[in-house]
Amino acid sequence: MTTDVIAPANTLRAGIVGGGFMAAVHTHAARAARAELTGGASSSARRARDAADRLGLGAAFDSVDALLAAPGIDVVHICTPNSTHAAIARAALEAGKHVICEKPLATTVTDAAELTELAADRGLVAAVPFVYRFHPMAREARARVARGETGRLLSVQGAYLQDWLAAPHDDDWRVDAELGGPSRAFADIGSHLVDLLEFVSGDRIVRLNASTRTVYEARSRHADIATEDLVAVVVELASGAIGTLLVSQVSAGRKNALSIELSGASGSIRFEQERPEQLWLGNVDGSSVLERDPARLAPDAARLALVPAGHPMGYQDAFNAFVADAYAAIDGRVPDGLPRFADGLRAVRVTEAVLASAASDGWVEVAA
Repeated sequence: MTTDVIAPANTLRAGIVGGGFMAAVHTHAARAARAELTGGASSSARRARDAADRLGLGAAFDSVDALLAAPGIDVVHICTPNSTHAAIARAALEAGKHVICEKPLATTVTDAAELTELAADRGLVAAVPFVYRFHPMAREARARVARGETGRLLSVQGAYLQDWLAAPHDDDWRVDAELGGPSRAFADIGSHLVDLLEFVSGDRIVRLNASTRTVYEARSRHADIATEDLVAVVVELASGAIGTLLVSQVSAGRKNALSIELSGASGSIRFEQERPEQLWLGNVDGSSVLERDPARLAPDAARLALVPAGHPMGYQDAFNAFVADAYAAIDGRVPDGLPRFADGLRAVRVTEAVLASAASDGWVEVAA
């Protein structure tokens, strides 16, 4: 059994589009995967030069088109505002580049479906960073559910709570539907919650009933805000299990509180992203906490556990593992659990169903 993430056999040449927080995260991960950071582009030539200096990129391109025309780039990382994802991803695929695109993959199902088909037609690796899949204990939870340790799934509960928009003056480009798309809280973090829930459970949401709230319709720089601050969803899964999901960007004191709990006929299991070294295991006769220890984990969880027990791993480690697996796929290997554009399309479909349910005040079927 190996405890190494999959590493590409060849040095890949990466281009970064964008220069903010996520561009830095992608750059760290690409560097960890031994990529050559060939260059970057941003919304202007000046911003591209600034990003290249800050992130240690080889060159600054005056435009995205110039970056995509460069022959020395194998894979493009898209780390730009949501409404730009589809156009940049489409251009990158048409230029023959592999793509890693931040979520949401697109702001419409039509665009997401077209991108998924285009990537398949071109035979290119196209991935979306649902990186919470890459915490070793999330993989351990998945393995235990697949082995039947929780029994028939009965109920699920999940939450993704943040507070970075909790105050009336807090503001960001994401609140603007022109840049962030028609959904904010759910498209941004609810998509992570649904992906992790479905990935760990091996089950899918087939029907939902959602309610959304925009707490502040005006903030320090934006007025007439239509995108939601929080969402509550009741879900039905294909197995017959039922559950609840809560997504909020206005939960004071919660920084990145992503959690899922699956309850089955034989037991329960809970993963919390802010405590990624542990799993809570529930049983009628008593509950326990399982600590991350590579020697005692399922193989797919152990391969992601890069350091011994008691040496904490976190978000950047999970992101690094995702990028390493994406690069390995470009090399022709087939890493288990790599989230591709089809998973990005799935997230957009669930988001669309949430918005439709909130608008109609009723149950909505979720397309497969």
